[in-house]
This record gives sequence, C-alpha cells and structure tokens, in this order.
Amino acid sequence: MLKDILIHPVLISLIVISLAFGLKALVDKLAKERAEKKQLDVRNTSHNIKHFINFIMMLLLLSIWAAEIQNFALSIAAFAVAIVIATREFIQCVIGFFYLVTTRPFKIGDWIQVGDYFGEVVETDWIKTTLHEIDINTYQFSRKTVYIPNNKLITSAIKNLNFSKRYVTHHFMIVRKESLNPYSIYETLSNKAKHYCEDFIDVAGRYNSVIERKLDAQVSGPEPEIYFGTTEIGEFKASFTLFCPIEKALDIEHKLTKDFMTLWYKELSKQNTKA
Repeated sequence: MLKDILIHPVLISLIVISLAFGLKALVDKLAKERAEKKQLDVRNTSHNIKHFINFIMMLLLLSIWAAEIQNFALSIAAFAVAIVIATREFIQCVIGFFYLVTTRPFKIGDWIQVGDYFGEVVETDWIKTTLHEIDINTYQFSRKTVYIPNNKLITSAIKNLNFSKRYVTHHFMIVRKESLNPYSIYETLSNKAKHYCEDFIDVAGRYNSVIERKLDAQVSGPEPEIYFGTTEIGEFKASFTLFCPIEKALDIEHKLTKDFMTLWYKELSKQNTKA
C-alpha cells in the first residue's frame, strides 16, 4: 500500500514541480548575487537556464503521465479536431516560442518594435513576450507593460532597435508658411548644430563605424545634417538629422528649434523692413 502511494503519478509530479520551482528560485538568487558582485547584466542567461528547467520538467511530467495521457487521448479521439481548434491560439504561441528560441531575433534587455509597440524586452515564456513600453518619440519609458502573445511574433515584423539604446539617429522637422530665402540662415544654423554635437562627435564617430560594420551598410552620421525643401502643399520645410546620445536628442532638438525660429524671424523682419 505504502509502495503504491510512493510511486503514484500525482506524488511524483508534485515532487518534480517542487524541485523545478526550487531550482528556478536558486537560479534567480545566484543571478542577483552575481549581478551585484560583478556588475553584469545576467538576466538573459538566467532566463535561458529557467527555460531549460521548464523544458526538463515538462519532459519528466509527460513521461510520468504517458500511460494516462495515452488512455485519455484514445477516449476523446472523437473530439480531437474540436480540441485542436479550441487550443489553436495556445499552440501557435508555443510554436512562436520555439521560433524565438531557434532564430534569436532579440534577447532580454534589447529594444524592439513589434507592430506598433516599442519596448525593452524583460521576459519571454512559452505564451508571451513582456515589454516595458518606450515612447519612441521621446525615448523614455512610458511606465506601461506590454504583453505580446508569441504567435504575433510569427505574423508581425520584428525590428531590433538595440543600436538605439545609446546613440540614435534623431529626425525632426520644422514647417513654416512664410515666404523667405532660407539659405541666408543655413550656414549659421549648420554651425550651431555642429557646436551642440562637438562634445560627443568623436565617440559618435566610433559608434557609427561599429554599427556600419555590423550592419554592413552605410548609415547617416556622425555629422549633423540639415536639408531645406517644401511640403506637398508648397510650405517651407527644414529637416534635421542628428546622430547623438539618446539622452541629448530632445535637448539638441529644442536648442536648434529655438535657433531656427530666432534666425527665421530675424530674416523675415529684415525682408519686411526692406519692403
């Protein structure tokens, strides 16, 4: 009697699950200690180890319950199609997880875009990928958490924005309705842009070279670029492109906008005086 109880699948399953959760708790503890001691980001390694523990646990549980599962499957053969349809989304999410594991389009800590969602990857599991949402216009965390089902990662394009975590190619535009020759202010505005970027231009150049080597393609930067043109309805348009540290992008945009407006209205005032 005691022997039957000891080998009962429920008891063995509870032991396996308890051991798995214990090991995952131990991995979390060791990872935090290592991160604090060596100042390293070990979240990705920790998540991979926990996924491996989950995989082993699932294999053990399947082997323990193999006979019961087989009997159950035979008893519900008539409902197999309905079950597959009912669990289709879940199955797709699991397939999506294996897609992530095999293709590795991103890792924990990367910035990514999936559809209209931007964020930093903080966790992946069998069903979902968790992001801390980022406002891509301000490069700030929105304090929102986004949960993306793994099946969406198969049907949607994934953009890895990890190169934008330190330096970003920042674009902004200024549109004016007044009629004015803008090239009288171009040189002054260009010098202003170079002045705001001179503190980090050497580091930006090296970082830009690293990105070009990894992408095997030429990207804009590190020098700031300014282009004048018109919109579809004929209004004046000034387009700015900056390759700068992410924390300075908005500050430089505000300074250049202020300089542009000052120079623009100064030239406009001169034009009106002559008229």
